Amino acid sequence: MRPLFSVLPSRRKHGSTGQQAAQGGFTLVELAVVLAVIGLIIGAVAIGKDVQRNAEYTKIKNKFIDQWEQAYNQYYQRTGVVVGDSQVAPRIMVNGVAYVATGTNPLSGGDMANTIAVGSEPAPVCAHAPEGNTAVRDAVNAFDVANNNLRLYMTRSGIRMPPGRAEGQEDLYVYTDTNGSPQEIQVCFQWNRPTSAEGAGNVMVIAGLTPDLARMLDQMIDGKPDAREGRFRLRGVANATNNAPGVEWAGNNSYGQGATGTATGAGATRDEDQVMTLTAIYKMNQ
Repeated sequence: MRPLFSVLPSRRKHGSTGQQAAQGGFTLVELAVVLAVIGLIIGAVAIGKDVQRNAEYTKIKNKFIDQWEQAYNQYYQRTGVVVGDSQVAPRIMVNGVAYVATGTNPLSGGDMANTIAVGSEPAPVCAHAPEGNTAVRDAVNAFDVANNNLRLYMTRSGIRMPPGRAEGQEDLYVYTDTNGSPQEIQVCFQWNRPTSAEGAGNVMVIAGLTPDLARMLDQMIDGKPDAREGRFRLRGVANATNNAPGVEWAGNNSYGQGATGTATGAGATRDEDQVMTLTAIYKMNQ
């Protein structure tokens, strides 16, 4: 039997000193295949990052935003009033018990819009002071953890809250933006008067959303990313007029934290920047 190595062909070349093994290189076809494989790997990594980020955004909605909406609805089902309202004298408004009505009583057929002066709305109900005090409307009814404690309301009613960041920080959620920087979402609940720009009624205030996250949440909740239409919208945007086009969410992920951007503009796009964040309101059903 011939040895295996004797079967394999080999190329030799003759030189002045005798025979020596020839050194073969890659062919053009082999180089093309290698480059194609490298391109596929790079493309797969880039696509994988987008898929991972979309999965993270979907998780934020399913495991945090939706669960807080469910906790709010469970509170209403168990107590008969919304968060912070009084069971003795219900006003069907978040933290309604904190307000002493003056003027026409809406429970007697009056207009609720005339009973609460602008700037005297009840303070929001949060577990921590609102980020940047953006959810506090005035100094008189400023946030007070002793009276506006979201976690306390839920705990007393036996309602399980989303896990959030940790025990005692269920109202917070941490994620990374497109630059890899950490971002923190915070939820609060508040009542908006009928003349509020972003819509009336009881709403969840969601702070700390990057523009791309806000648009994706809006798309999943309302079916289109419109900053002033539907249940999920940008805070402070005026209500739409009849037959008017929608409004894009302010800013984009090319702007850094603290910048005032536009949806179609271009920011510094520096990788070391923390992406700018927006505040959205999510209208509740109760």
